[in-house]
Amino acid sequence: MLFYEPLFLFLFFPAVLAVFLAARRRAGARAGVLLVASLVFYLWSEPLFVPVVLATCVTDYVLALQVARGSRTALVVGVLINLGMLAYYKYTGFAVDNLDVLLVSAGLRPWHVGQVALPVGVSFIVFEKITYLVDIARGRSKPAPGLPTYMLYVFLFPKLLAGPIIKYHELEAQLVAFGRLRGDDLAEGFRRFMLGVVKKTVLADTLASGADMAFAADPALLGWGDAWGGVLFFTFQIYIDFSAYSDMAIGLARMFGFRLNENFNRPYISCSITEFWRRWHISLSTWIREYLYIPLGGNRVAAWRRYVNLWVCFLASGLWHGAAWTYVLWGAYNGVFLVLERLLLLRWLDRMPRALANAVTFGITVAGWLVFRSASLGQAGSMFATMMQPARIGSVVGMWWTAPMIAALVAAVLISFLPRVPGFDRLATAVGVMPAGRAVLDFALSLLFAFALAKALADPFKPFLYFRF
Repeated sequence: MLFYEPLFLFLFFPAVLAVFLAARRRAGARAGVLLVASLVFYLWSEPLFVPVVLATCVTDYVLALQVARGSRTALVVGVLINLGMLAYYKYTGFAVDNLDVLLVSAGLRPWHVGQVALPVGVSFIVFEKITYLVDIARGRSKPAPGLPTYMLYVFLFPKLLAGPIIKYHELEAQLVAFGRLRGDDLAEGFRRFMLGVVKKTVLADTLASGADMAFAADPALLGWGDAWGGVLFFTFQIYIDFSAYSDMAIGLARMFGFRLNENFNRPYISCSITEFWRRWHISLSTWIREYLYIPLGGNRVAAWRRYVNLWVCFLASGLWHGAAWTYVLWGAYNGVFLVLERLLLLRWLDRMPRALANAVTFGITVAGWLVFRSASLGQAGSMFATMMQPARIGSVVGMWWTAPMIAALVAAVLISFLPRVPGFDRLATAVGVMPAGRAVLDFALSLLFAFALAKALADPFKPFLYFRF
């Protein structure tokens, strides 16, 4: 069930919000309404996976009580159960396919195990369930006061399918003091939700058309402009698409009284890859630091160990995104640049003018997105070779960029880079606090929201990119 499709917008969400608000000042009733709604929401998307998550939630809850009493065994068992669930659903096919290649090369019979269906949001769900157990072991939070409270944390539908990845201790107080809406929660939440719908349907889905054309074509037939165009379309598509989901999730959650953490902070104005990863998918970056990098030793070990650990963490980040060698290479690629920055590259970037350092960082990021989007390492290599040949002319039949695609690309560039213009933040803040300026912005957003809904009804639905991860 997509946030911007008619079933959600005109039936599910209004009905849930109405019943939620009707249970005024009754935290238990409101929590029950939202838990049932979240289960229905996920049942609609993944009916076969819900019983598995429910069973592991019960296991987590029971084990957490033992973890709180100091049982390391219960912690290890709980983490392994959740990692095993992730490994089975996400990596079985990948592992068997690669094993079959080795078996065939050795003259042996391949396994040919059937592909395991990947449940939507499994990576986000597993990471949150692991944080619950680990944070209790660290003393950062207490076990949930009841199984329904823990289940609501896991299944809360605004963030269920694609994050942000929320740690239990970040929601603990909100789950206990449930349903306390502030005066502006509904209005501000709906504004944020409308912004996300506009970004997704008007910009990201339009950019997707350009990226899909380029990456669906034979790389040998692409011209220099076609290859660069396709990669740039995807570079801005993935940012607008994923940040749009985060906007919708944060807005929806706020309308139910929850404050979720921000997940993006203008990543394309970064002046280093280190800064980029502080601004991009913030919830994943912080999860990797707190639950993988620090347990591996963090900054407490020798320099060479820190570099190895950092590279391993981002290799794991690549594998988290998908079971394919392109994701593994993308993670390793980012890890290499993070290590290089700590060795010498960061000093060079700091000496550059900020605009030049931003341009260098953006170029490194674009090259990484080329690998990330490619269907294979061969396609990535072919497209990269084409991008290095300015004189190359393409011969792909039907390769064209429409006016809406170009307009969406220009809008995405402005959204991404205008914050680097001196004085932009002051001007935006001044306009936002003026009653007349706020009224104009709200009116413009409402018009764009209406247009986005009409476009969503007319065009085929495109799932969020991060649903596949």
